[in-house]
Amino acid sequence: MLKRKIYDSLVAWKNRSCGKTALLIDGARRVGKSYIAEQFAENEYKSYIIVDFGNLPKDVLALFENDTTDFDLFFAKLVLFYGKALPKRESLIIFDEVQQFPQARQLIKYLVADGRYDYLETGSLIRLKKNVKDIIIPSEEEHIEMFPLDFEEFLWAMGDEVTTSFIRECFEKKMPLGQGAHRKVMNSFRQYLLVGGMPQSVLAYMNGKDFEASDTAKRNILRLYRDDVAKFADGYEDKVFAVFDGIPGQLSKKEKKYKLSSLDKNARFRSFEDSFVWLNEAMIVNTCFNATDPNVGLALSADHATQKCYMADTGLLTTQTFMDGAYTDNELYKAILFDRLDINEGMILENAVAQMLRTNGHKLYFYSRCDKENRENHMEIDFLITEGKRIVPIEVKSGNYRSHASLDKFRSKFASKIGNAYILYTKDVMEKDGILHLPVYMAMFL
Repeated sequence: MLKRKIYDSLVAWKNRSCGKTALLIDGARRVGKSYIAEQFAENEYKSYIIVDFGNLPKDVLALFENDTTDFDLFFAKLVLFYGKALPKRESLIIFDEVQQFPQARQLIKYLVADGRYDYLETGSLIRLKKNVKDIIIPSEEEHIEMFPLDFEEFLWAMGDEVTTSFIRECFEKKMPLGQGAHRKVMNSFRQYLLVGGMPQSVLAYMNGKDFEASDTAKRNILRLYRDDVAKFADGYEDKVFAVFDGIPGQLSKKEKKYKLSSLDKNARFRSFEDSFVWLNEAMIVNTCFNATDPNVGLALSADHATQKCYMADTGLLTTQTFMDGAYTDNELYKAILFDRLDINEGMILENAVAQMLRTNGHKLYFYSRCDKENRENHMEIDFLITEGKRIVPIEVKSGNYRSHASLDKFRSKFASKIGNAYILYTKDVMEKDGILHLPVYMAMFL
């Protein structure tokens, strides 16, 4: 059983809402939504039923299509079909894979008003136009996103429930962990980079620390994603495949902005825009936009035509990079395990930081300015987040980096707007030149 932080959010919703709203868990396929929903139902309610719209019997589908004008009859038939009593105000009804039957989301307004039960929905691809175009999203529906296991959850899965509190203390005090402790945490973090946070991959790895079993699980997930593209990206699936397949190649370059010219020299963003949106709304990727003028806010100045495209799970990226070869041919496994992160380290570490920032609730932005006439104006900052009203620049570096010229220029140009500045790298905590250097795993606290 995997311990997930989202469980506490579900309990908080139950106690806060008291049946006044339904809760929708949105997340990528295979991220663990159905599992956590059932675990929550078993532990927090006297009774529950799961209405799985991905595999719904015709008799139950007919209830939703024909009998929702009379809730007394509707619930009587539902209880009879599932063979479970549903005590009022002590039961949960789960609408699983609700994107398969969008009308059920519209019905939530009336089910909540009826007041007999609590309602939890789970879904993937729920924000795609085809899954919302014919329904009115009820105001009674709260929304929460579920992501792959973060590094702390991965440590819990490995039986370690003490390390994170020590790392957090060092982060808050800006204090080095010490050589031995840092080496131990980095060893665990390298495993996390390879295994990732998809539950099936983590569970496969837990059985004897089997990287090959983990890789097999990830390959199956990637194939499932490709099946979803073929099924749901109507009319432009070839472009979605092209963008998706090109992610490792784009991230392996020094400049990680997605260049459409690598797909087709005549490609234009407007013809591929729907493909990027599809992958982002399916929560398969984490999109990072160029904030061209941080003075006026990150979202307000976002250039959506200039973006970086990270995989939502770094473990999936390590497998996708060598998807056409055997597990034993995947050089990333060897490089990361034997601390040779110089091999594609920018791709892996930067993707991991993007994943951790996104999990923490940040929208992803970077800063890029190219000025061929005046090199002093040329800058590239990996990530920008906000802390209060301050902009926080973040650079991801190797442990042996020699300079941070872009960060220095950015801090000078936007001095009045900047709070902290961070460099995330593979060494221990250090403060130098007014910049806080943090081990990359501390991104989970930003």
